[in-house]
Formats: sequence, structure tokens, C-alpha cells
Amino acid sequence: MSKTSVMTIRIDSELKEQAESLCAEMGLSLSAVYKLLLKAIVNTRSLPFKIKAADPFYSKKNQEYLMKSIEELDAGLGKEHDLIDA
Repeated sequence: MSKTSVMTIRIDSELKEQAESLCAEMGLSLSAVYKLLLKAIVNTRSLPFKIKAADPFYSKKNQEYLMKSIEELDAGLGKEHDLIDA
């Protein structure tokens, strides 16, 4: 029998609770899910899901721009114009 190791990770408490609840609905423990994930990574030599950048709408720069625009509109500095069809 192979030797086992202990793995410790830090994660947001709310996320952990949500994951535990969902895993329990599937009849799995978080420990079992971590083992499945690691085995999938080793077997496929890749992550079993696609990693992509976040939606640029939610970027800090765009959110700052939107907040500035809202402040300008609230201050009566907005300009009315026709909608542009793209």
C-alpha cells in the first residue's frame, strides 16, 4: 500500500461550505473530489476544465469608468443621443 500525504489548503469559508453541500448532494466528500481532480490532472496532463480571463465588463478599469459615468449622469452632465445599431 502506498504512503499517503496530508494536503492543507486555505479557502474562503463560504465557498468551502457551498462546495461541501454540493458534494454531499452527490454523495462525495471534499477529500474525494480533490482526489478525483488530482487524478484527472495526472491522467490527462491538463486541467479538466477551461481557464479563461474574466469578462472585461467586470474589470476594475471598466467598473471605474461606469461609476464615473453614473456620477456624471446623476450630476446632470449626460447628453441625449440616438441609439446606434451595431
